[in-house]
Amino acid sequence: MCQNCSELTGLRRQAAKVYPKVEPGMTQAVQLELSIPGTMRGRRLDQALAELVSEYSRSRLQQWIRSGHVLLDGRVPQVREKVMGGEHVRIDAVIEQQLTNEAEPIPLDIVYEDADLLVLNKPAGLVVHPAAGNPAGTLLNALLHHDAQLAALPRAGIVHRLDKSTSGLMMVARNLTAHKRLVDALQARTVKREYLTVVNTVLTAGGTIDAPIGRHPVDRKRMAVVNGGKRAVTHYRVEERFRAHTLVRVQLETGRTHQIRVHMAHRQMPVVGDPVYGGRLRLPKAADQDLTECLKNFRRQALHATRLTLEHPRSGETVSREVDVPADMQALIEALRHDAAGHASD
Repeated sequence: MCQNCSELTGLRRQAAKVYPKVEPGMTQAVQLELSIPGTMRGRRLDQALAELVSEYSRSRLQQWIRSGHVLLDGRVPQVREKVMGGEHVRIDAVIEQQLTNEAEPIPLDIVYEDADLLVLNKPAGLVVHPAAGNPAGTLLNALLHHDAQLAALPRAGIVHRLDKSTSGLMMVARNLTAHKRLVDALQARTVKREYLTVVNTVLTAGGTIDAPIGRHPVDRKRMAVVNGGKRAVTHYRVEERFRAHTLVRVQLETGRTHQIRVHMAHRQMPVVGDPVYGGRLRLPKAADQDLTECLKNFRRQALHATRLTLEHPRSGETVSREVDVPADMQALIEALRHDAAGHASD
């Protein structure tokens, strides 16, 4: 380990002793001093600091530089200023309490937990973040009850989301360093997310959908495949075929809002039960009453985040978890199987 890195590690430990944790309603002071190593000569200041003080995001460091909380050789520098190496940097900033939401005793299905990371199985119907229509009773409120320290992190450590009616695995950071590394991993596309979904068509083979997603040009509450949208890539393969539907395994390469639902609808294979992109109900010919009722009463998108694989934000070891589809979706799949078996000779 280089001398500069060793000194920085010591300063972090010292700061941790002075500010051991953040309680709700408090702020976290950040006071660090370090030297820019000669190997970073010619780098931008914000780039150099993002590497040297990796537990804080580059955007946060840029904000501190602009607001005068970072001194370079005793003066206020520019964000894009080039460093020569050997400069003395002092950071004296405060992280304000991020959340004012109330902790609520909402049960959590946690499938992995340590000091840096939580992986949980979100049920369908649970909103992830509070908003105007859902000010309480969310996953965020549940996380604050599980661990009050998460109040110091952006969105209580939640680094990605699932729609209210989508079930399955999510990861949550438990400290700033883990949060930054997990966000970086998502951006670098090293986190693997697999879903199971039932779609309203019979597929003969899997494939890849590479189509940009943005706001719908007319209905701004919806997303759509649009020119000029953000690149979105979805890989899918057939798991099981039924008479008029298919169970599909989907892997996300990117993570756009409503990506799977929009892409599947774009390819004329909408997700069963999707109230926004699903289209009309499709029934197999001569479907029995049980299947008809099951499909008519399935009023959420049949979409479940079944597997999550990532590098642990501290150790770098692979963390992989998989959970079964929930009872309502399993009942739907069983009804489709029963129907297919009953018409096998057709």
